[in-house]
Amino acid sequence: MYYSRKKPIEEAPDELTAIWSCSAEDCKGWMRDNFTFQAAPVCVLCQSPMVKGERMLAAVVNTSPIAMKT
Repeated sequence: MYYSRKKPIEEAPDELTAIWSCSAEDCKGWMRDNFTFQAAPVCVLCQSPMVKGERMLAAVVNTSPIAMKT
């Protein structure tokens, strides 16, 4: 449950979300697809290539105009 200044906020529903996962076996890096700045990102933790996948995650909307694919 998420909180905002003492009042509980409704839980975000889970949905199947596109993500990028690090391809390095010993790295646990991952990011949501709609929060990447590149069409094919590299891992910010180890600089390995990332592979596209999906996870069940809380629904989050990225409203930033900066997060656009190049």
